[in-house]
Amino acid sequence: MKSTLEIINKRMSLRRYKDEEIKKEELDKIIESAMRAPTAGNMMHYSIIVVKDKEKKSILSETCDNQSFIADAPIVLVFLADFQRLYDYFEACDLKEYCKSKNVNYKKPNMASLFLASGDAFIAAQNAVIAAESMDIGSCYIGDIVENYEIKKELFNLTDYTIPIAMLTLGYYPENLKRKKSNRFDKKYIVFDEVYSRLENNELKDMHQQREDKFIKNNKYDADNFGQYIYARKFNSEFFSEMERSLQHMVIDWLEKD
Repeated sequence: MKSTLEIINKRMSLRRYKDEEIKKEELDKIIESAMRAPTAGNMMHYSIIVVKDKEKKSILSETCDNQSFIADAPIVLVFLADFQRLYDYFEACDLKEYCKSKNVNYKKPNMASLFLASGDAFIAAQNAVIAAESMDIGSCYIGDIVENYEIKKELFNLTDYTIPIAMLTLGYYPENLKRKKSNRFDKKYIVFDEVYSRLENNELKDMHQQREDKFIKNNKYDADNFGQYIYARKFNSEFFSEMERSLQHMVIDWLEKD
């Protein structure tokens, strides 16, 4: 049995999978582990959609920035920020009448509830990642699940109070795969004692030196350094603009429901 620290430190994002279905008992353990994650007020403001259908996975592959490996994953888990279930319960408990009788305002889900539900969903997803890794089932986070919101909303029959926040692809590691973990920044640039500290230019340069060392001068963005390159490739990209558009739509739906 691997130790928890070994599992965490050995884990990598897996985008190529063994051609084998994930065993039901192992998937059950992954889901159960996700549901043991810390949650705001022990209310579990999230839902999990298990996707095995090939057509749905193909649509997710296309609408999540055309990442073909998503369609090849045996299982995809979509984590939703979910306040629909709680407010349906409130309705069953005659909450509006209660508020009226107590002369207090009936409040619909707001930004605070969206923040809590998103946090719950992300934490549950990470529990699933660690549980899967403990059984040699690899995973990859797909942040692009928030793109093309309208398509995802119809695909999964979502309401205004159930929005896709995180997605995981799951599959067994291929045999004889050479693991290659991504480097992380030095702890001294990430962890501070007592108060936050902004980094000086020389510290920022040193922090990103490994990226600079691998930076290709002749690139399609005509960037002179890694900072320019990562901005042009990601933060000024079409997919990032689509993320912004979809997220704005999600927030509008969440906040402006009658």
